[in-house]
Parts: sequence; structure tokens; C-alpha cells
Amino acid sequence: MNYSGILEQAQQYTRSFFDSHVDDKLIYHNRDHTEKVVEAARLIGNHYQLKEREFFIVIIAAWFHDLGYFSGGAAGHEEKGAIMAETFLAGMDIESTVVESIKNCIRATKIPQTPSNLLEEIVCDSDLFHLGTDEFLKRNKLLRKEMEATHHKKISKDEWRKNSIRFLESHKYQTDFCRLLLDEKKRENLLVLKAAVMDPIAALLHKHEKSHEEREGQGRQESREEIKEEDGSEKKKNKNKDKEKEKDKEKEKEKDKEKEKEKSKKEAGRGIDTVFRITSNNNQRLSNQADSKAHIMIQVNAIIISVLLSLLLRKIEDHANLAIPSVILLTVNLITIIFSILATRPHIPSGTFSKADLEEKKVNLLFFGNFYRMSLEEYADGMLQMMDDRDFLYGSLIRDVYFQGIALGKKYRWLRLSYNVFMFGLIISVLSFVIAALAYPPPAK
Repeated sequence: MNYSGILEQAQQYTRSFFDSHVDDKLIYHNRDHTEKVVEAARLIGNHYQLKEREFFIVIIAAWFHDLGYFSGGAAGHEEKGAIMAETFLAGMDIESTVVESIKNCIRATKIPQTPSNLLEEIVCDSDLFHLGTDEFLKRNKLLRKEMEATHHKKISKDEWRKNSIRFLESHKYQTDFCRLLLDEKKRENLLVLKAAVMDPIAALLHKHEKSHEEREGQGRQESREEIKEEDGSEKKKNKNKDKEKEKDKEKEKEKDKEKEKEKSKKEAGRGIDTVFRITSNNNQRLSNQADSKAHIMIQVNAIIISVLLSLLLRKIEDHANLAIPSVILLTVNLITIIFSILATRPHIPSGTFSKADLEEKKVNLLFFGNFYRMSLEEYADGMLQMMDDRDFLYGSLIRDVYFQGIALGKKYRWLRLSYNVFMFGLIISVLSFVIAALAYPPPAK
């Protein structure tokens, strides 16, 4: 099945559909939103390393999930989009189970979202991916404008913010990947909305205090002399009060700036930790897959060698014409096993580090190969030094990820050689057996 070709057709179809079905009211649910959802679906799908068939289901669902808005509005647009996807795929020799999975993924995006499997969860999270990004506030404004245009009524900013707050508080990302990647930013967006809702109240209180001061000043005007005296005293008091208020405001601003700096540092630290954690997990997963494939090659070729040695070579005198093909096949099996073993053979460093390495921040204490011959006290001192130095810590994390990648590259190169030798060698061996059997039959007894 040519899934990539159909995905290309789906992309062209939906883009041309948006270009030919322009609706000025749909300010949010347009081509730009759909392309962002597809981009998010690719990101999440690649993280979970979906198979080609599953990836096809997710991306097709992402392209068609909002097309139903152009067939009668928002009501039931998920079901309409599912039907449009089914119509597009008709006649393309796509399995009915695949089409049904695509339709279920689109239906699952209906609010409240109700996914029942990983593919539906990925499409749901892709649709609301922006809730945990810097684009949330901008896209939330576009959605308000669209709601005003489609419902033909004005929605106050305060009312919309409160509705958005309720939605964010009730929303939950379906996949572990999105919860880990986006929850922190989503909470930050929620705090921004709550702060915006509180600002109008503070403005009203400020106005009330001003009017109250003006009424008190008017009530104290009894005579020209009293007014002058009171004005003089009031001015002094007001000046003092203003100075005190300005000082308090400056202090509050400084405190707010310090809090914002600390908060931004913490958020940046969490984001960096998330990136390292995800990257390290992906590298470990790829390493396990490579080891598994290498073990398969070793087992398969070991079985072939044992069969050849036990059956064919024992009677090689009766089948002398098969001697050369047998040697070729044995050589192929042996080379394949060697390459597979090289792919899984571990490389361990000396297991020691010096004080100079610590001072120059050259050693990676996160890899056991650099410290397994050191004493506990020496290792503990090194770890404490690394944890106290942010640059040393993140430098060690970067080295760890980098050398994981180097090891993976070597492992997959050997593994590729193993598979290539086995594939082409097996073809040559089979052909040599056929030629030997047909061109050089064994002598009749």
C-alpha cells in the first residue's frame, strides 16, 4: 500500500478545498489551524514511532478533522469531516478497518474528547496542542472573533476569558508525551488569563478611591482662608503620600521582576530537563531495538549453520556438486554473525577519572564507564561538584546524549552491514545451489 502517495494527495486535496471554500467567518478553523494540527500530529506520531499504517491514520484524520465546518457550521462537524474523509478514500483500495479508524479519530475530537486508543489520543492532543504553547493567547483571540462572527453577537473579553479559564481547567492532554511537554506552559497560560480577569476589578477599586478623596476634599471647603490652609496641608500630605506610594510601587515592581526572573529560570530548567529526558529515552529505545535485531540475525544464521553442518556436509561426498554453494552460504552466515556481534559488542572505557578532568569539566559522571573503578568517596565528591556547577551539569548531560548518539551510529552501521550481507549473500547462495543442482547433477550410482 502506497500510504505516502495517498498522504500527498490528501494534503493537496485539503489545501485546495480550503482555497476554494473561503469563509470569512471561520477566522480560527481554517487552513492555518489544520496545518498546525497536522504538524503536531507528525511530532507526536514520530515520538511514539508509529508504524506506517498507524501514521497514515493519524495524519489523514488531522487533515480532515475540521473540514466539516464548511458543510453546515460547527454543529456535528466531526461526523461530517469523518464522512468527507471516507468519501475521499473511496476507491483507493484502503482497508475498511483503516477507514473506520480514521473516522473514529476524527469523532474523538468532539468536546469533551473521548479517545479510546493511542491513535485517537494523538489526534485529540494535536487538535488542542496550542493550549500549551506560546501561540495560545493569539489563537484564543481568533477563536473569540470566530464565535462572534458565527453567532452574530458580541462577546466581552471578560466573559470569554472566564470561559477560557473553565475550559483550560477542565482540559487534560491524553498522551504522556503532551502532558510532559505542554502541561507547564498550559498552566502558565491559565495564570495569564486569571490575572487578566482580576485587572478590571483593581481598576474599579482605584477609581472608587479617587472619587472618595475628591468628595472628602469638597466637603472640607468652608471659607477661603480655611480652604487655603487646608489646601496647603493637604498638598503636603498628598505629596508625602504620593512619594510613599511611588516608593512602594517601585519596591513591588522590583519584587515582581525578581519573581518573574526566578520563574523564567525554573521554567527554562524544566524545559531543558524535559528535552534531555525525552532524547535519552529515545536513544535507549533505539539501542534496544538494534540489539533485538542483531540477536535475531545471530539466531537465524546460527540455525542455518547448524543445519548445514549436521545434514548437508555429512553427506557431501554424495553431493559433491553442492560443496561450493554450501561454502558460500556458510561464509555468508559467518560474516553476518560477526557483524551482528560487532553491533552488540559493548565498549567500556578505563573506568577512572582524575582531579584534572573534574576541574576542566571533561569527564561525564553520568556514564558508568567513566567511574566504575573509582571509590565511592571519589565518585561522590565528583557528583557533588557537578551538581553545584550548572554548566558542568548540563555539559555532562550534553556529552551523555552525544556519546549515546555516537554509539547508536556505530551500532546501526554494523547492523546495516549485517543485514546487507545476509540479504545479498542469501540470494547468491540460493542461486548457486540452483545452478549446481541443474548444471552439475550428482553422478548416478
